[in-house]
Amino acid sequence: MTPPLPQARPGSVSGWVHSVETGGTVDGPGIRYVLFMSGCPLRCLYCHNPDTQHMHDGTRTTSAEVLDDIALYATFLKRAHGGLTLSGGEPLVQPEFAAAILRGAKALGLHTALDTSGFLGNHADDHLLEDVDLVLLDIKAFSEKTYRHLTGVPLRPTLEFAERLAGMNKRIWLRYVLVPNLTDDAAEIDGLAEFVAGLGVVDRVDVLPFHKMGEHKWKALGRKYMLTNTEPPSRELVERVRGQFQAQGLRAD
Repeated sequence: MTPPLPQARPGSVSGWVHSVETGGTVDGPGIRYVLFMSGCPLRCLYCHNPDTQHMHDGTRTTSAEVLDDIALYATFLKRAHGGLTLSGGEPLVQPEFAAAILRGAKALGLHTALDTSGFLGNHADDHLLEDVDLVLLDIKAFSEKTYRHLTGVPLRPTLEFAERLAGMNKRIWLRYVLVPNLTDDAAEIDGLAEFVAGLGVVDRVDVLPFHKMGEHKWKALGRKYMLTNTEPPSRELVERVRGQFQAQGLRAD
């Protein structure tokens, strides 16, 4: 017999979760509880979590149940100068669920981070963003043509979200995945670096070398991985791109 789906307690919100990492070290400062939420409107060619794209492929739960689990780690996370990061998928596919978890995390005294493409930034109202200390913003390309080819969606909503965050003085860590012959155009990167520097709220830029560690997931889903023949960027290319961001006065790692 199929067990009943969890019901939200009063004040709780139902949602869909892919997985949890309780010792994350790359999704914000310190050691973090990383909640990978299900659902994403982008179809990135290099997606390393294609199994998170459809919301109902995740596990249904409630914000209260998630917060009960986070509370078990809260003391440790605070001592480790960490906190909670909502990732995915795309957390803003489920804004009410995300907002309830962020509000609860702040009540626990935790630092909070939102890892997002920004494409659904209009789903994040000011109340949700008030409970976000840091946005990990993935700007995947800086020309409309490249961005649409890479993700299947337009670029402008992400740039508008970045500008909105700047207007709120919300701190940003920019993430840029460097893919040879796809996102390595020097002129595009110069344009992005200038845009990001102009926001005035970007504390660091993470230039992330492309990898194929998620390729096996595409195969398991019976889907063709389009970047099979693409190699990771050379050390020289990574350093060139970091230098382009640094030339605009940005910290780039």
